[in-house]
Order: sequence, then C-alpha cells, then structure tokens
Amino acid sequence: MTRAPRPDFLVIGAPKAGTTALHAALAQHPDVFVSDPKEPKYFLCDGAPPPAWCGPGDKHSQQEWIWRADRYFPLFEPAAERQVRGESTPFYLWSQGAHRRIAEALPDVKLVAVVRDPVDRAYSNWMHLWSDGLEPESDFVTAFEREDERVRAGWAPFWRYRELGRYGEQLRHLHAYVDPARILVVRYRDLIDQPGSTVDRVSRFLGIREGLVDSIPRDNARGFVTPGLRASVVGPVVRAGARLGQFAPPEVWRRIHPLSIALLGDSTAAHRPRLDTMRRQRLLESYVDDIALLGELTGQDFGDWLSPADRGSFDERATGATVTALSARR
Repeated sequence: MTRAPRPDFLVIGAPKAGTTALHAALAQHPDVFVSDPKEPKYFLCDGAPPPAWCGPGDKHSQQEWIWRADRYFPLFEPAAERQVRGESTPFYLWSQGAHRRIAEALPDVKLVAVVRDPVDRAYSNWMHLWSDGLEPESDFVTAFEREDERVRAGWAPFWRYRELGRYGEQLRHLHAYVDPARILVVRYRDLIDQPGSTVDRVSRFLGIREGLVDSIPRDNARGFVTPGLRASVVGPVVRAGARLGQFAPPEVWRRIHPLSIALLGDSTAAHRPRLDTMRRQRLLESYVDDIALLGELTGQDFGDWLSPADRGSFDERATGATVTALSARR
C-alpha cells in the first residue's frame, strides 16, 4: 500500500545550532528523503499566511513560507518507499503553536532537537543577520538587549536572540504534546566533534542503517563583516533593498542579495571575533535557570554552557575537531 505523503521525522531546532548541517548530512543517507526547501515552516502557520512581521527583510522571507497543506504534503511524494521522510524547520522547537499542530497532524512523528550553547547560538544568530546587512545594530550585546522592543514592534522570530535559546522552557512545553520517547536532543558540540557517531545516533533513532554517513557538511556560516564605514554605508542600502524585495519573486532576491553581501564583507573566510569573558558572563544570566531545566528534562549535563569561554565559529570548531582526530591517529 502506498504511504500517504507526510514527514516521518522533523528536525525542530534551534536556529544557528547546526540544523542545516544535520539536514545536509541526512540528505546523504540512502535511507532518507529530505524536503526541498529545507525549512518549509508549515507548522508555524495554522492554515493561514504567516503574520505580517515587519523587521528588516521579514516581509521578503515570508514569501517562501509554505503554509498551505496542498503545497506542503506533496513535498514528500518523491520519496522512495524504503526512505524515511523529513524536513528541518528549527523554529518548531520555539513555537508553542507548532507543538500542538505537529501533535495533531503527525501523531507518530519523530523529532530531532539540535541545541547549542545559547550564548554562542545568539551570537551566531546576530552575526548571520549583521553580515547579511539586515541587522542595524553593530554591537551584539546591544542588539541582544533590544529584543523585547523588537518583539513589540513585530519583528520575526529569527530576531529573538535570547528567547530562541531557552530550550528548557520549549522542551517542557513540547513534552505536553509529544511523548519524550519520540524526541531526540542532539548537541551542536557532538555534531562538530563527533560527526559520524552523532549521525549514527540519529540514524538509530530514526530506525535506519548506521555507518553510512561519517561527516557533516559545512554549516551555513557567514564571513564576518567588520563594523565601520563600509557597513554603515552599505547596510542601509541592503535593508532598503530587502524592503523592496517583498514586491519581487523570491528567486530574484536570491540572485541579487549575494551581490550586496559581497559589498559588505571584508572576506568570506573571516571568523567572527571571540566574545569576551565579561560580556558572555553578562548574557549567561538569561539562561542559568533554563540550562538547569534542560538538564532535568533530558538527563544530560549542560554545565559546560556555564563557562565564560567563547567556543568560536563552526569552521573554527570543525577545524579543531579535525586536527584533534588526526593527532589521535598518530
């Protein structure tokens, strides 16, 4: 009997925590079919278009949300009978409405929640938007502390630097709708440091063959844009272009936007600056209670997130993990 087209698993969180890398790794597995686009965002909606978010670039990005059932479920029709089918929308972990909708529409679905040190995640989130020319605030901590103001102004979820990293609260709410046995929490650290064994762990959870994927593709990292004259001149132009982008088809903006990023960036290989100890410690205060809650819910130890040390970008960590692995073989 032919299966109904629907996902068997969802990678649900969190943004800038390695969901793109895990999605790309699973796409290499012969037993897996993943959606294109990677992030349909279907369960963020309730049979209606997304809210009219009004942050820089928000209206343009909303054009790519797939909110209609007759467009979402056909995404999974090309899958072979032997393949498990999935998609990766990291905001599903954050969205309480998505928890209910997922539970109602997909009562047997398996969920993979990828989590990352919340301060590092927020810093990467800010850097992504800053280096795209969309974030107007050149200081990360200032942008972090403006979150409530931006939420009141109607900016989209991706601007919630603090809130998106409170995984304990999010997981507790999700447990009210989905059996914890159908939720796998994966750490960003493990994806980078132990990619083969981490993908095997996900494979076991999904009930597919292990040992077929041993590497994680490069994350969707950006080269850092140094604050200064170039950013102050080009940034407003990019944000104006993003506002106009809402009136153009998404594929037009996808062709034009990389050109604007090239004007902003000093180097695509530039790493973001490390977050100094005092600033990181100040931001950690927003997460101490939630880190403890996450540990209680999962039985895992997240105490390393309380360290004042910045862990660096995806590329820095991946390079370090490769060097460590090579040294271990000698």
